[in-house]
This record gives sequence, structure tokens and C-alpha cells, in this order.
Amino acid sequence: MRIVDVCAFYTPHGGGVRTYVDRKLRTLPALGHEVVVIAPGRHDSVVRRGPGALFVTIASPALPFDRRYHYFADRTGIHDALDAWRPDFIEASSPWSSATKVAEWQGHAPRSLVMHADPLSSYAYRWLGPLASQARIDRLFDRFWKHLRELDKAFDIVVSPGASLTRRLQAGGLKKVRSVPLGVEPGIFHPRRARSELRQELLDRLMLPDDGLILIGIGRFSAEKRWPMVVRAAASAARRRPVGLLLIGAGKQEEKIAKEAGFSSHIEISPPVRSRAELASLLASSDAFVHGCESETFCLVASEARASGLPIIVPDRGGAFDQLGAGAGLAYRAGNATALRDAIVRLYDTPDAFTGRVRAAAGVRTMDEHFVDLMERYESITWGNTPALPLHPAELHELHFLDEATDRRRDALLAR
Repeated sequence: MRIVDVCAFYTPHGGGVRTYVDRKLRTLPALGHEVVVIAPGRHDSVVRRGPGALFVTIASPALPFDRRYHYFADRTGIHDALDAWRPDFIEASSPWSSATKVAEWQGHAPRSLVMHADPLSSYAYRWLGPLASQARIDRLFDRFWKHLRELDKAFDIVVSPGASLTRRLQAGGLKKVRSVPLGVEPGIFHPRRARSELRQELLDRLMLPDDGLILIGIGRFSAEKRWPMVVRAAASAARRRPVGLLLIGAGKQEEKIAKEAGFSSHIEISPPVRSRAELASLLASSDAFVHGCESETFCLVASEARASGLPIIVPDRGGAFDQLGAGAGLAYRAGNATALRDAIVRLYDTPDAFTGRVRAAAGVRTMDEHFVDLMERYESITWGNTPALPLHPAELHELHFLDEATDRRRDALLAR
């Protein structure tokens, strides 16, 4: 099949969506498929990532609240791209307006809505949760639920990355939701990545004794991630036990997070780590993973932490909570810094309760397993359809291919 992914929420600066897309561009061709990812970007380009793998950007405006991201301004660009690439199957990777634009395309290819975002949890439940029940909030946002139900009718399948989101979507009246959990990149995250010298370095940086607890948090510094709350809880725990926090990321809330950390010698805020091998070593050399966001659809980074052999401390709702198995860590009341502090202290006081963490690491699902399951779902929908015709060499020439290194150099120049 030729699969075209209309990926509205992508940035080359990193994050779970980029990790997922990069792996997709390697894995699907190995499974015998062509894949074309179409994303909004700074400029129009077509980058060949490998045999049967293309990354296409459509020049689009930057999001005003986070200029690392762009958005599809109108349906014309998406429809023209779909006409040009002639897909056998289309994915829309965001439930916002880009999904509606994909649904409105007049081609005959079947299509899936992949729920890489959970807007209700990210915004409505977080903003109004202290004031109203989730059921009440759902009623207030019934217009958005109607939007999702209309998409459910227009698409052939709605792919949910996690069990918690699947249950909520089905409770909201969507009929075509199917759980296809994500996974970690194979061969990267594992307890054997731990390095004793790196652990000692982290203890020194966080001003901890040898028996100190090294917490690690990783993610975008945006409001829904609740990092100020995590920092507040870690600082409070550090006044009771030898606990430190290494927080890795970047984003608009960096100043607020730094202010919350104050002058604590046990909290370090570090920029994103681009090397996956280095990130895997940092995870495996830490003692526990901590997360503040209850609106994750899957929480890839929590899965990476589990694969690294770490216990995880996560909110009691959402995709991060789905990662929590027996002996794998602790849950705390979402959005509550005191509950998180108490969970951190409990983990320090009862380390023997989490001795099963290395065994749990062996059972973490890989991203390749996810793609195999996903392709089986798509093939069952497209069975009997006539495959798309290959593009003529002259048509490919008109697309002005760039190699990936050239495209990255151009992005770096434009970012200056």
C-alpha cells in the first residue's frame, strides 16, 4: 500500500510525534509499503528518507503560541497533496481541523484518524477540573464531542494509542475506535544502558549522597505537562529525603519552571538531548521516572523509562497511567503536588517493592510491533482494493527532491 500520513502536529525539534514519524518512515517500507508523511512546515519540500519513504512539507504559517510548530491554513494544500500522491490509505494524525480537511477530500482511499492528541484532557479537563466533574465538562464541550462523532462517521477507523483514551472515546459515542498501543524504538532503551560513572555524575550534579534517589523527567515545557507541579513536589520531597530531579526539555514554560525550582541544589533543568543513545543512558542511569501530564494519549517517554528498567511515578489518569503495571511504579492523584511528593517519598522508603522493574522492561512493546498490528488493521480495510499506480519518473522529477542533510541545513539557516 501507499500510505499517506497527514501529520498536523510535527516539529523537527523533537518530541513523541517526531520519534513516531521517524520510525514509521523506516519500518513501513521494510514491511513492504510506501509511506508519505505530509506536514506543515517553513517551506515546500520533499525529502527522500529512504526507499519508499518520503517526508513532504507544505509551506504553512507558524502557530502563534509555539513557533516551532506550523498549521495547515486551508484545505487546498492538503487536497492538492493527496491528489498528487494518490494514496491507497490516508492517515489524519490530529483530531483538529486537518482531520476535517482529510475527510472532505473527494478521493476514494479509505482513511484513519490516529489520535495522537487528546484536546479535552489537555485543555478542558485541566482548566475546569477543579470546578466541575468530567461528565459536566463533557456536556459543556458537547460541540467538540459532536465534532469527534462526525469524524468517526467519516473515517474507516479511529486508532487510539492507549486503553484509557479508547474507553473515553467509546463512552463519548464513537463507534470505530480500535486500540493499537504504541511502543518504544527497538534496541535503544534497556537497563544495560546504565553507566555507573554517569550515575555518579548525576549524584554530584544534584548534590546527593550515594543513596540518593535520582528522578528524571523528560518532555516539552508546555502547560499541560505540569512541570512546575512536578518541580514543586520534587523540591518538597528533597526536604524530607535525599531526592533530586533532572528535568530535560524546552518550551514556553521554562522561566516558570526555573522560578519554581528556585535555588534548590537538588533540581537541574537541562536542554533537550538529541542523541537517542545518550538519552537511553541517562534514563537507565537514573533511579525513577516522574511525569506530571494526565492528558497523554500513550506517553512514549514513560514506556521508554520502563524499557530502561525504571519504576515510574505517574498521574492516575491518561496514557501515562496505562503504562503502570504491577511492580512498575506508583500512581498519584493527577494535578496534586502533595500526592506526587508523597509518592516520591514512598518510592524512596520502599525500594524493594519495585524489584520487578527489570522484568517489566523485558515486556515493553516495541514500535515495530505497533506498526505490524496497524498495517494488519489497514490491510483488512483495503482488502480487494486496486493499489495506487506508481508515480512516473517525470512526476518525481517535478517534485524537486532534497536529500535529508540538505533539508536540515536549510532549516538551520532559516532558524537563525
